[in-house]
Amino acid sequence: MSEVEVPESHPRYESLLTRHRIEAGVEKGITSKQGLIAQGRGEAFDYLLGEETTDSADAAERVAAAHLLLADHPVLSINGNVAALCPGEMVDLADAVDADVEVNLFNRTDERMRAIVDHLRDHGADEVKGLEADGRIPGLDHERAKVDADGIGDADVVLVPLEDGDRAEALAEMGKTELVIDLNPLSRSARTATVPIVDNIIRAVPNVTAHARELRGASREELEDIVAAFDREAALADAERAIREGGDD
Repeated sequence: MSEVEVPESHPRYESLLTRHRIEAGVEKGITSKQGLIAQGRGEAFDYLLGEETTDSADAAERVAAAHLLLADHPVLSINGNVAALCPGEMVDLADAVDADVEVNLFNRTDERMRAIVDHLRDHGADEVKGLEADGRIPGLDHERAKVDADGIGDADVVLVPLEDGDRAEALAEMGKTELVIDLNPLSRSARTATVPIVDNIIRAVPNVTAHARELRGASREELEDIVAAFDREAALADAERAIREGGDD
């Protein structure tokens, strides 16, 4: 089934769209087979959210945009599922907030890394980090510890969508501001994040970009006020309530 064959009026449009993109990612060697399982788990949470962006998620997306605009060196981390689901949208966000993009994989091979880098370039990225891998995240023994020293290694703010919990914890230990997109508000990644965004990535990334473009003319003081007013615990509680009760009231 192609994206063209799924009309936007279909009640399961977003779900079918994401499934198609993940399947296509596996076929292209971008997404690992384990990514199919991760996508299915996230889809279950999205179904409980009514497949809509809640008010609390939209508020978190606005705060994430403010963090990225305030950052000295923002970096957007991209794994196989992210590359399959929203490559162009991540490139658009990077452009809106002047961020680097860096590929980081658990099931890392040179072939997959180069396939994702090429895929992102095909979707408009000028420079993609991750191939150098001349830095490490302390406390991790697997391939996701490998980062570019002048990318994630040097970043002060990192957007880490669909993140592994142990890496999220390790990045937090490094003192980085983490913006996490995760449909499970009980995950370690969401619980570790400075800004947990409990939303489907294909809605969340364009929303952060839209907020960033709206806020680009704001003063530093205005952006800092947006960041300071955010209550991460309340955001997580709102997301859990929405899942238990079936979306926003």
